[in-house]
Order: sequence, then structure tokens, then C-alpha cells
Amino acid sequence: MSKLSYDDKINLYNERKKGVSIASLCSKYGIRHEMVEYLIRLIDKNGFDILRTSKNKHYTIQDKERIINRILLNGETIRVVAIDEGITSYGMLQNWVKNYKENGYNIVERKRGRSTMPKVTKKKENETKDETIKRLEEENLYLKAELEYSKKLRAVVQARKNQQQKKK
Repeated sequence: MSKLSYDDKINLYNERKKGVSIASLCSKYGIRHEMVEYLIRLIDKNGFDILRTSKNKHYTIQDKERIINRILLNGETIRVVAIDEGITSYGMLQNWVKNYKENGYNIVERKRGRSTMPKVTKKKENETKDETIKRLEEENLYLKAELEYSKKLRAVVQARKNQQQKKK
């Protein structure tokens, strides 16, 4: 599906309310029939403000669990819950439910950003002998972890190559 701009979504909604068929809107904007219907229902329920997204909305674990329970325990459909909650894409809610079931009915927050491996620290000018030893030990531990990671990565790549060669 192509991404629609804010203006495109408003124009699509207004054209539909004027009586333009969904099929012609699909071909004009290059999106699926379900997405046109979803967008119209979402705007009807939540207004045009739901389309203004300057940044991604973050849902807490409690919010996600409450929303998922509406689907699994109350038997509501994913699209109805997504529209009620103002989620701009019901596919996101489908992923939440799928991940919830895969993780043993637990919500696992995805880590964002870079890895948390400690960086190699630089030597300070007035460093005592104990501080130097501690810094070098930490640096040594970091380098060992980095080496171990690269070995495992190399082994995985080699295993995939061997597996592809066996298939041929």
C-alpha cells in the first residue's frame, strides 16, 4: 500500500462522503478496498485529528494488554477495537496479538536503539594504578565479547553457505 499524505486522506474521505464509489477511490489513490473502508470508519469515529501524527504514538504495556484483552477475552474484532482505540493501522494490532500469543501470553517490549555494550573507555591523565587495572579489565571483557560475537556470526554465515550448497 502506498502511503497517503494527510491531505490525500482528507480528500479521500470528502470524496467518499460526496458519493464517489470505493472502487474508484481505490484506483485513484492506489490502496486496497479494506484500507479505504477502515480509513473512513476511523475518521467517522475519531475525527480528522486522528490523522495528525507528528511522531509515533507509544502505547504502555498496560494499554497494550487492555486492548489485546478486548480481542481475546471479549471476542471483539481487531478492526473494531483498532477503530475504537484510534490506532491508525489495524495491522499493528494484529502484530501485537500475534506476538502476545507467541511469547506465552506476555507482552514483551521491543528494545529500541543501539546495543548496550559498554564502549571502550579512554585513559584518564591522572589515573591511579587500580583505576588503570579496572579500565583495562573492562576493555578486555568488551573485546572478548566482541570477538565471541564475530566468531558466532561467522559460524552462522558458514552454516548457511553449506546448507545452500547441499540444496544444489
